[in-house]
Amino acid sequence: MSRRPGSTTRRLVGNGGNPLGGLFHSKSKASPLLSVVLVLLGTVLVIGYVYKGSGGSDLKAFSKLEDSSCTFDVHTAIPILKKTYGDSMHKVLHVGPDTCSIVSQLSKEKDTEAWGVEPYDIEETDVTCRSLVRKGLVRVADIKFPLPYRAKSFSLIIVSDSVDYLSPKYLNKTLPDLARVSAQNLVIFTGKPSSSKAKLPQSSRFGRPAKMRSASWWARFFVQTSLEENESAAKKFEQAAIKSSYTPKCQVFHLNSYH
Repeated sequence: MSRRPGSTTRRLVGNGGNPLGGLFHSKSKASPLLSVVLVLLGTVLVIGYVYKGSGGSDLKAFSKLEDSSCTFDVHTAIPILKKTYGDSMHKVLHVGPDTCSIVSQLSKEKDTEAWGVEPYDIEETDVTCRSLVRKGLVRVADIKFPLPYRAKSFSLIIVSDSVDYLSPKYLNKTLPDLARVSAQNLVIFTGKPSSSKAKLPQSSRFGRPAKMRSASWWARFFVQTSLEENESAAKKFEQAAIKSSYTPKCQVFHLNSYH
């Protein structure tokens, strides 16, 4: 990237006796109890091993992503996006909460460079996320204002769990700015009106409740802001999703960047 991030506001937030000895002296009661103890002990050891092997980050990221349904949708849709956009996946910017997990996954894709923008303060981070922030690959930025990137910096921009929290006043500025820094394509994952109840618990974190808008509302908005829907990409995405038995929980809009 040609610009380094500015300062980011982050809130980083043994008795030597054998305790099981008495269990081996009862034939009638010991065996069931011993089995339970051993099963529990084995479960704890396995969980500890998996957690340690993953650095703890994957399990934590997964649980967080489930709460952010559209960001979780992006996580599972990356193979579908690869089939849809192909060469446009070389330089990708993800904008949305828990962007570290998306950037980490995208970076594992062949010939893909990924950056991320966290629209809200990062309250909890793992080692991987701190490293991404330190390298300037992930940064905190208020998307109500112009993003700190030059025009056409990225071939593909993916947005999730972000525009649902913006009023039309700010959407009129944010969407065109996202299209500005995109050289080719823009994909937006937004919540469905029927899933508004699932979003309400997040309102305290984002400062306001999510506004779930219908597909027709978004279609009118795209026309008003001179954003064209990429029908070809939408069709490819739909076909790839069907072949992979993938059904997004959120609405997915494919847009062309400004030329």
